[in-house]
Amino acid sequence: MDSNVGLARDGVPLSDLLRRGELLSADCPSREVLKHITSRWGVLVLMVLLEQTCRFSDLRRRVDGVSEKMLAQTLQWLAADGFVIRTAYDEVSPHVDYRLTSLGEEVARQVASLADWIEVNLSRILSARTVDA
Repeated sequence: MDSNVGLARDGVPLSDLLRRGELLSADCPSREVLKHITSRWGVLVLMVLLEQTCRFSDLRRRVDGVSEKMLAQTLQWLAADGFVIRTAYDEVSPHVDYRLTSLGEEVARQVASLADWIEVNLSRILSARTVDA
């Protein structure tokens, strides 16, 4: 096997998984899911919700810089993809909580691993950026 091809957990070469899912094809539905997960706000929302269930206002405070519109859109995308559950409470002070589904927890752990790698290697990345500039 080509040493540049990684293996998925089940031993199937990643290149085979890409071909089977046709992720590189412009009309592949997995591209939309990938866009939702890896968008700037999708990554950060998933990471926050991995830690705890949050209200909208808590998420907005935790994810510095996100507008209400983009946070709402991101939560809608993630909920539509089955990663986030929105629970509305009809009480004297109505509120809505957001939490990850089990599928959402799985993807959030993957995203968190990528974010951790970036943090650990940030000095190398910044050095490479300076050299190439």
